[in-house]
Amino acid sequence: MGNRTTSGEKGQVLKDATVATPPGRESPGTERGATPEATLDSDGLLVRNVTRSFKKRPVLRGVSLSVKRGEVVGLLGPNGAGKTTSFYTITGLIAPDSGRILLDGEDITRLPMFRRARLGIGYLPQEASIFRGLSVEDNILAVLEVTEKDRDTRQVMLDDLLAEFSIARLRHAPALALSGGERRRVEIARALAARPSIILLDEPFAGIDPIAINDIRELVTHLKHRGLGVLITDHNVRETLDIVDRAYIIHDGAVLMEGPPEEIVANPDVRRVYLGERFRL
Repeated sequence: MGNRTTSGEKGQVLKDATVATPPGRESPGTERGATPEATLDSDGLLVRNVTRSFKKRPVLRGVSLSVKRGEVVGLLGPNGAGKTTSFYTITGLIAPDSGRILLDGEDITRLPMFRRARLGIGYLPQEASIFRGLSVEDNILAVLEVTEKDRDTRQVMLDDLLAEFSIARLRHAPALALSGGERRRVEIARALAARPSIILLDEPFAGIDPIAINDIRELVTHLKHRGLGVLITDHNVRETLDIVDRAYIIHDGAVLMEGPPEEIVANPDVRRVYLGERFRL
């Protein structure tokens, strides 16, 4: 598929781009009306021209985005802009009216959440999702028993996940007794027990203290280095832009711009409708 672009200065938007720049070869971000896309056979998550209306009111107007393995991507925008609806169409909580969602080239648009999970979409909601009546060990085993039939392999995977997220000392602790940071580590370890390739984080920075924010940053970086693609939506824009490789800004149901954080922050349209003139990273 070819590109149809108009040239512009660095930090300015390019119009009518049809192919997104791969991570590590960034070009100036893409403006609303463009449809950043990857090839159908590429690894990772691809959202193409997704629309959604509620009570005849358009909420999504052709949203396109992509997330590759080994990169962290933000999905940001003002309240009511459509970012939450965009995110929920990817998780499977909301069905789009039109458009396509693909994982590693396979169309998952109409699949329910549990089938997306089996194919490699992990999802951590903002609300606590831990099984409060189970121990830390049993929380992780609850997923491993579905994804891995061999008992010995399950035990090895359990021990590895407990060690990887520094929660081995808590393996027999009741989930109800965990701190917020410990709970988040268990939830991420449990999500990884399903062997996802893409993980979706819903408001990971919401309602936590500065120490926990640093912990979340470290966990996200760890997921990236593990080779997972990470998509984050959050109202805490500074913390999100500090950790992502690039971000999509949603405004009025469409992608206003896509690009690395420094170009997002420098863009006058993004500052006008979302960040404000005094925003600094």
